[in-house]
Amino acid sequence: MEYAYSILMGIFALAILAYAGLMALTKDYNILPVRAQQSVKPKDPKRYMTQLAKVVALVSLSPALSALTGLWNTVAALVVLIGSMILFIWLGTRIMRGVE
Repeated sequence: MEYAYSILMGIFALAILAYAGLMALTKDYNILPVRAQQSVKPKDPKRYMTQLAKVVALVSLSPALSALTGLWNTVAALVVLIGSMILFIWLGTRIMRGVE
C-alpha cells in the first residue's frame, strides 16, 4: 500500500489523457458536458476542440508528475500536484486565449 497514491494518480492521469485523445481524434463538440456546451458557443467548434484537447492533455501531466514524485515522498507529491496544476492551468488559459 505504500505506492497506492502513485498508482491512483497514474490511473487518473491516464484517464484524463485518454479523454484528451478522444477529443483530439473526434473533434466532436458534443463530447463536452452539457453545461460546458451551454456556456461556450465557439465560432469554429473543431478548432476549439483541438485547442481544448491540448489543454486537457497538458493538465493531465500534473497528476502524472505527482505520481512519479509520490514514488519517493507523498508530501512532495502533493506539493508537485498543486504547483504543477496551477502552472498548467495558467498555461492552458494562454493556449485558449485566441480561440472563440
